[in-house]
Amino acid sequence: MTSKELRGGVEMSNLDQPLFDGAEATKRDLVDYLEFVGKRLVRVLRGRALSVVRVRPGQEPFMQKNLPKYTPEWVPRATVWAESSHREVTYALGDDVRTLLWFGNQRAVEYHPLLLPVDHSAGPTHLVLDLDPSPGQTFRDAAAGAHLIRAALAADGLAGAVKTSGAKGLHVYVPIEPGVAIEDAAAATRAVAARAERIDPAVATTAFIREDRAGKVFLDSTRAGGATVIAAYSPRIRPGVPVSFPLRWNDIDSVTPADFTLRTAPNLLGDSDPWATEMPAPQVLPADLIAEGHTIPIARVQAMHEGKRRARARRTE
Repeated sequence: MTSKELRGGVEMSNLDQPLFDGAEATKRDLVDYLEFVGKRLVRVLRGRALSVVRVRPGQEPFMQKNLPKYTPEWVPRATVWAESSHREVTYALGDDVRTLLWFGNQRAVEYHPLLLPVDHSAGPTHLVLDLDPSPGQTFRDAAAGAHLIRAALAADGLAGAVKTSGAKGLHVYVPIEPGVAIEDAAAATRAVAARAERIDPAVATTAFIREDRAGKVFLDSTRAGGATVIAAYSPRIRPGVPVSFPLRWNDIDSVTPADFTLRTAPNLLGDSDPWATEMPAPQVLPADLIAEGHTIPIARVQAMHEGKRRARARRTE
């Protein structure tokens, strides 16, 4: 009888099985990576309700929010009221490497923390802008959009850190001082995107409805409040298992998302934690930025009303 393999105090199984079709990696590769990057990833996840995306052999990937009944008692957790489903959800907290290794054994590949900490009292910690190229565009186009965001921030004396999404886009995080209301942070995010769009409307757009983007980079300002965003250092369930990787601003024009994978990231990182070192200190949001944002309609709500209007127009044609 072969003994079970222990990693960080967690009993592992089937480590040499393929992770998923197209991964070109095994479950062992995932666990090795989580163990290597663990403390860095924990710094990103700590104190935030965690959703994970798991992939089982022969099944489609699925997002897991509520912890299953068989979760070990030592996994840290928090019970949060989910407004969308009108029920309480018990989320894991990615507060230690042991928890990450347990999730790795459960084939949890992607790690999506809530933007708001479990302790909501201090408010949001970051503004987040998601740069998403349109069909036919490339990562270079996303980088062009990110430069516009950086310029818009700089004009207000603000700065952000940038990372790959692990897919085809980029995320810009802007750390903010505690005490900002959720609605004000969301408004400021909308205003940053609008100001970036005004710098070069031929490059970027804030149009939420896809058919209105005209082949431009979408500056998505909707990642606010109770939204989740893929964590820095998290792998993605995509061919080759890319990871969401922190970048220096000077490097975003000379890399591609495929440069950063489960296999390449450890050598690129070494002992460094670029998401921590590249992140500016928390900043005070200018009052005029928040005020402008409150004049900009919430994109999802506006898109819903516009969709209904267009549907009515089509029916009457």
